[in-house]
Amino acid sequence: QVQLVESGGGLVQPGGSLRLSCAASTSLYSLVEMAWYREAPGLQRELVASFMRYGSTHYADSVKGRFIVSKDYPKNTVYLQMNNLKPEDTAVYYCNARTSSENYWGQGTQVTVSS
Repeated sequence: QVQLVESGGGLVQPGGSLRLSCAASTSLYSLVEMAWYREAPGLQRELVASFMRYGSTHYADSVKGRFIVSKDYPKNTVYLQMNNLKPEDTAVYYCNARTSSENYWGQGTQVTVSS
C-alpha cells in the first residue's frame, strides 16, 4: 500500500504562484508513474502533468510554460510549482502514483485563483 500526502493549496490572486507537495510513503524509484490531476466542480478529473520513472515530464497544453514538476528523491516527494495562475486553474489538485499492480491517489488539495 502506498500513501500520498498532499499539501500547499490555498487562495491566490490571478498571476500569483503556489507550490504543491506530494509526499509518498515509498521511494519514488518504486513507482512506475506519477502524475498531477485536477478536478473543477462539475467537471471530470483532468491530467495536469505526468512522468514515467526515469522519464521526462509531460504537461497539459493548458498549463505548459506555467507549471513545473520537480522531484526530491531523498524526501520521497514531488512538487508542482504553479506560476502565473489563472481563475480557470481553480480546482482540487490530486497526486497520483502507479505501481506495477495498483493505482493510488492523494486526498487532494484545494487551489482557488480569485481576486
